[in-house]
Amino acid sequence: MAMAYNLQCHARKKGADLTSRKIDFKELFSRFALEGTPLSAKAYGSGHIHETFLVRTRERDCPDYILQRINTNVFADVPRLMENILRVTEHLRVKISALTGCDPENEVLTVVTGRDGRPFHQDDAGDYWRCYIFIEHQRPNDRLNSPGQAFEAGKLFGRFIDLLADLPGPPLHETIPAFHNVEHHLDQFKKVLQTDPLQRRAAAAKDIVFVEERSEEMKRILILGRAGIIPLRITHNDTKFNNILFDKAGRGLCIIDLDTVMPGYVHYDFGDAIRSGCNSSREDESDLERVGMDIHLFAGYARGFLESLPGCLNTVEIVHLAFSAKLFAFMVGLRFLSDYLAGDLYFKTVRPSHNLQRARVQFRLLEEMEKHFGEMEDIVSGLALETTS
Repeated sequence: MAMAYNLQCHARKKGADLTSRKIDFKELFSRFALEGTPLSAKAYGSGHIHETFLVRTRERDCPDYILQRINTNVFADVPRLMENILRVTEHLRVKISALTGCDPENEVLTVVTGRDGRPFHQDDAGDYWRCYIFIEHQRPNDRLNSPGQAFEAGKLFGRFIDLLADLPGPPLHETIPAFHNVEHHLDQFKKVLQTDPLQRRAAAAKDIVFVEERSEEMKRILILGRAGIIPLRITHNDTKFNNILFDKAGRGLCIIDLDTVMPGYVHYDFGDAIRSGCNSSREDESDLERVGMDIHLFAGYARGFLESLPGCLNTVEIVHLAFSAKLFAFMVGLRFLSDYLAGDLYFKTVRPSHNLQRARVQFRLLEEMEKHFGEMEDIVSGLALETTS
């Protein structure tokens, strides 16, 4: 019981969003097929969706573990979510095992099944838990800090798409419907704009015009996909830099946070990585003059990404990679703006205008991308020629 009490203290310190009920971790450990004796556990990482704990074991020859309480407000169908993750990790393990010099135990997440054989456990309170073997790594950062690091990130996410290109069986389940569907987000924006529940429309007048001026252009990827000109692929769909584990030498090791792996366009993984990793400022930077697009990080990421996908992408996909960065700055800014108008219902905020400021950072980033867009396209086209020659 002492272990459960100490772990509960760790959970409460992490944030007010966590439930206050006492977590009996000793009971939870007994529900998973773990090796060794759990020695300690504490809240781990900076994720905003699930509650994550690092479990250390007593024996040196036994692995440590990541234990997560799954947020069912975001991922309502846990069995289908975990079915996706098992299919993806098992396929990656087979593919990586066949590559010379690779280490599948550290390059792919390993799901620890429950004692009942299921890849999750539902406790008496109805909460769902899952467990992974912990992979030793450098602590991840939120942003890229060098072209070399960007190259490693691009290489790993590109390889991820390449290795999953031949995943057998039916399509993966859509774990978050319309997650990157810009038309859906525009529809939500229009609805909240019409109702204006908190009378915030006037304060965002210029931002609203900014969205309306670009909304048709931003549907381009969806239009190409519906026409069959670009294919649906298996994509990660949340390619933030902190979803990559790096080894001690700074090389990309393993991609984590597989909850959103599902059918998507290659542009979703490229665009979101550039938006989140190549911004020179914080996501809620108050001084918009500090917001910029680091072209050197862009070039590093693009090189790694394309080198991992030789002969995999068609010409139209490659031509629109640079555009996808603009798309994601627009779409994430749109979502922040919509949430501001709706009353800050989705994203966590610390002040009334927090989401509006976040939206303005993304829109300024988009403006910076527009200034450098010709250069971005030239970088991609030049790298594409190098990888095919």
